[in-house]
Amino acid sequence: MPLLEISLPKTIANALRLPTNSPARQQGKVLKRLLKKAKYTQFGQHYQFDKILASKSLVQEFRKEVPAFDYSSLHAAWWHKTLEGSPDVCWPGKVQYFALSSGTSEAASKYIPVTRDLMKGNRIAMIKQLLSLATYQNIPWKSVGKGYLMLGGSTDLQKGPGYFAGDLSGITAKKAPFWFSPFYKPGKKIARTRDWNKKLEAIVEEAPHWDIGFVVGVPAWIQMCMEMVIQRYNLKNIHEIWPNLAFFCHGGVAFEPYRKGFERLLGKPLTYIETYLASEGFIAYQDRQFPDGMKLVLNEHIFFEFVPFDEENFDVNGNIVKNPVSFLIDQVEEGKDYALLMSTSAGAWRYLIGDTIRFVNLERSEIIITGRTKHFLSLVGEHLSVDNMNKAIQVASEQLNISIAEFTVAGIPVDGLFGHHWYIGCDDKVDKHALRSIIDETLIENNDDYATERKSALKDIIVDVLPEEKFMGFMESKGKLGGQHKFPRVLKGKMLEEWRSFLDNRQPSTDY
Repeated sequence: MPLLEISLPKTIANALRLPTNSPARQQGKVLKRLLKKAKYTQFGQHYQFDKILASKSLVQEFRKEVPAFDYSSLHAAWWHKTLEGSPDVCWPGKVQYFALSSGTSEAASKYIPVTRDLMKGNRIAMIKQLLSLATYQNIPWKSVGKGYLMLGGSTDLQKGPGYFAGDLSGITAKKAPFWFSPFYKPGKKIARTRDWNKKLEAIVEEAPHWDIGFVVGVPAWIQMCMEMVIQRYNLKNIHEIWPNLAFFCHGGVAFEPYRKGFERLLGKPLTYIETYLASEGFIAYQDRQFPDGMKLVLNEHIFFEFVPFDEENFDVNGNIVKNPVSFLIDQVEEGKDYALLMSTSAGAWRYLIGDTIRFVNLERSEIIITGRTKHFLSLVGEHLSVDNMNKAIQVASEQLNISIAEFTVAGIPVDGLFGHHWYIGCDDKVDKHALRSIIDETLIENNDDYATERKSALKDIIVDVLPEEKFMGFMESKGKLGGQHKFPRVLKGKMLEEWRSFLDNRQPSTDY
């Protein structure tokens, strides 16, 4: 039976309650619901949510009374109590699940609360995205009712004193509703596997027995999985074993740098569907076939504020200042980068998620992810964003007809001035000097600050081409292989030292 024909009265009814009021009014209602639900928590009592709710300017009063938090400050003041088992700290009840997240820059794991209310909001957003496929043109509907291969974290969660912890993808799969089970692959047994390599081997073994219509996951891991299946069964492309594969639902990182290598594995085109599902909640999704970006989830379980990503609100290391300037959904502008502050149904309040976004269609509240607050390079004012880096890698892949599986960049000293050191993961034959020139020229063309500094203090660009396995090996050495883990686009501090130490034993870089 096709998935869209399943009777889900309450959930579908919720998903189809499409608001007609303005984004600002939607957001105001969301904040009011959150404050009402949490007003008797320790956090709600401390910041007088009842007083805020009685205010005629509820949104303004909330922003005035509650400070902005990052993970360290919110954990130190409040979330550590939740982790220790105290109920009613930042959200009603006792938190039973925590999403483990280190972002891509910090070594220590973060424990992000995941509540039933958050998972309910996430589920409704997921169903809305699925239903939005009805607006797509010329898609193979039979594939919607086929198997869904979700390549995520283990559902065998870590057990703590009174809670379970793991990747959000593992928690989501473990708590998936019963009606999803017939469609879900790799199935409960394989999904419980913690060893990522063993999980991939089990998926490859079972691949011929599945009829997959959807694949869901981080591009690098989905690509690796398909490569293993193709190699194991001596196929020309993945469609020889999964002829009904029609959709790839991806998120976490920009897909464009992976497109060249990914599409080499296909026998026919796929429909790509982008999502923005973070440990803190389902933030945005693509709801039409040819969007400008992803549509923010404004009317469910998250209240958003937008902090301009500039020197006034962030220090040189990407840390937010004490009293940042923030804007609401009806105050933002297209073309500017903002950091996200989120208040959610899991007890995150004015919480800095660490991502930066840019509005590309204000009328539809559509955004793109441009990077992270701590993942940028600005040694001498070049203001190089992850968005700039992705564009340079995309152009290089297309012009040189190569597949670049991973990359990262570090700032380095060069003869008393500065430079950028690029590490490129590529198994194709590549002219390293041509690759360097294309990257440099693309950045000069797309970033005026970079172009200016290349004439002065930014003296050199170094490119090392490494086997793809080096990147995977480093992630494995950090215990971050697979699931939602992503290789950091910018390396700084301790992580850069560990990367260099790891490469001390590497083979010479590829240089043709």
